[in-house]
Amino acid sequence: MKTNPNKLWILVFALGWLFDFLFWNMKPGINFAIFVTTCLVVAFYLLLSDGLRPNRTSLMLLPLLGFFAAVTFIRAEPMTTFLAYTFTILMMTLLAVSYLGGRWVLYTLADYVGKSIQLFGSMVGRPIMFITDIRKEQAEAGAQPAKRNIWPVVRGIAIALPIIAIFASLLASADVVFGQRLEDLIKWFNIENLPELIFRFVYIIIIGYAFTGVVLHAATQSKDEKLSAQLIPPFLGYVEANIVLGSVVALFAVFVVIQFQYFFGGTTNIHVDGYTYAEYARRGFGELVTVAFFALIMLLTLSAITKRDTETQRRVFSGLGVALVALLLVMLFSAFKRLGLYEEAYGFSRLRTYTHVFLIWLGLLLIVTIALEILRKEHMFTFAMLIASLGFAISLPLLNVDAFIVNQNIQREIHAEANDSTNLDAEYFLDLSDDAVPTLVSAYLSPTLPDSVRERVGASLACIRYQRGLDDRKPQWQSFHFATLNADKALASVQKDLKAYKIRDVNYPVTVLTPAGEEFPCTTYYYD
Repeated sequence: MKTNPNKLWILVFALGWLFDFLFWNMKPGINFAIFVTTCLVVAFYLLLSDGLRPNRTSLMLLPLLGFFAAVTFIRAEPMTTFLAYTFTILMMTLLAVSYLGGRWVLYTLADYVGKSIQLFGSMVGRPIMFITDIRKEQAEAGAQPAKRNIWPVVRGIAIALPIIAIFASLLASADVVFGQRLEDLIKWFNIENLPELIFRFVYIIIIGYAFTGVVLHAATQSKDEKLSAQLIPPFLGYVEANIVLGSVVALFAVFVVIQFQYFFGGTTNIHVDGYTYAEYARRGFGELVTVAFFALIMLLTLSAITKRDTETQRRVFSGLGVALVALLLVMLFSAFKRLGLYEEAYGFSRLRTYTHVFLIWLGLLLIVTIALEILRKEHMFTFAMLIASLGFAISLPLLNVDAFIVNQNIQREIHAEANDSTNLDAEYFLDLSDDAVPTLVSAYLSPTLPDSVRERVGASLACIRYQRGLDDRKPQWQSFHFATLNADKALASVQKDLKAYKIRDVNYPVTVLTPAGEEFPCTTYYYD
């Protein structure tokens, strides 16, 4: 890159302009994936041009990066897209800091912190160092910088401007479309837009500058020659650690013994000690998950800071760790049962679905943690935690959270209809994203759906269609989103059927009058 720095500057500032073109006044959509892909192409081109080939292990990050980037314009559910954006940036960060070395699978928490700080420092200072190094090399080689006289350029522009203005006005008169484009261009340069133009110009420069730092960091600082040592050396005595760990194990064991009567009793034991169905189902699963999480952190902390000088001490500590994890797994099973009872009583929601998936991956992480403790490979825990986090983030788009909620709640309602009860919370469907719309339409068109359920599903679709019609912004290709496209197609397929649902928007809140005469609100106040 030092041999041809102009190529670097042109490409990075072109990326800054591309960011502005893709994101300014645009909704999130395919623009993020396009920008990420372009950044990767430019970075690889610059690095490979200098003969800097990536480590094969670092290339393993590319499929994950591509998956999460694609999720950003395929799924619309908020948590799914948030994790997709987060993990796309995380994978790009790992690729930048381990491009040459490829030892990201061995990173500890200290490595993640340290290398992130180094990358940020490179984004701030390395471009300036790059310019300074080039000037030093030119000075040492005796090269004299070419004298640049700006006045010929100024005179050329001054002569060209009136000529261009005359020809442009004639062409605008000759073609209406060209004239409109010219008028739009003149409006864009209006003095009223000057603050906006300055702001956009500044962040284009900042983005190009920061990307230069990332590329230079990958080229010079990503060899992973030395990984970080343990943050805190072992200092806690073996006896003290075992007292702490043993006390917690004893407490958890008592809790599990008391709770064991509930594990397999289902709804039969709900009213024990005066607790109602709702109180039993809702109260506790959040606390149990919190206990499991902090107990895991405690075990990992003790494992890192406890002195274990003999083989016997290592075995005893590992045995207590195994007991702790076993009890935690039982407690997670209790939380899972409680959550299932709550869902059976009130249906699925986003938070309950997230918790369901999270409990599974937390349980797997607990099992892996104790296996690493027994095998004395505690340094691999950070990698195990990364895999569990990736598993959770990948599970949500594969599950399609909002479509899953619609399916589960409608199936639950069909079962309730068979038992002469109905409590479908169709208003909750209004809080869901475009991911839910095709599933709602499929359910509405299903010939096996009971009429009472179909009417409430149809009312929710009518509300969704009305709310989508309130957005009068013209869609741009930069904001293209598959979830929006699929939702539009699904709603178009039932457009004639939804005419039977009358929108009443004179007063607030807006309501829908169903064919059976039921009034359905198009607003919802939902608390999980």
